[in-house]
Amino acid sequence: MDAEFVDFVRRRGDHHLRTAVLLTGNWHTAEDLVQSCLSRLYRVWPRLDTSSDPDAYLRRIMVNTYRSWWRARWRREIPRAELPDLPDPADVGEAGAVAEDVRGALAKLPVRQRTALVLRFFADLPESEVAGLMGCSAGSVKTHTHRGLRAMRRLIPPGALVNRIEEEGSGIR
Repeated sequence: MDAEFVDFVRRRGDHHLRTAVLLTGNWHTAEDLVQSCLSRLYRVWPRLDTSSDPDAYLRRIMVNTYRSWWRARWRREIPRAELPDLPDPADVGEAGAVAEDVRGALAKLPVRQRTALVLRFFADLPESEVAGLMGCSAGSVKTHTHRGLRAMRRLIPPGALVNRIEEEGSGIR
């Protein structure tokens, strides 16, 4: 049992960490989320039918756990007079710059829209599965996805990514 679990984490851990980064918008929170969810998964691993899809089970745990964390954090969030320093965009390569723009825009979206976009486009899940994970209807997933994409287009205008790449001298025209 332990060897199977360790093998699963080695094979799929990075994928789930990337999903968590997109869900949370923060690398450190994502690591905490994955660690917490893996410990929950480990407790039920002996009873879990691992011949089916343990990824789906872990995704559900991640979405539900993050939703509960977000609700708890929202209740105790304290405004600050000073914002933390952001990394200098000049320190990041072109792919990193684009990824940073996308992560920044995702972080500005409401949680439900961000969750729908990450599960639909990063995890490449069908609407019905996303609906099951989010605890809503497929129509709600479509609405959250549509609104999230519309907001992303406002937050990252199409020319902004192209301009940023051209400014860095990538040669892509």
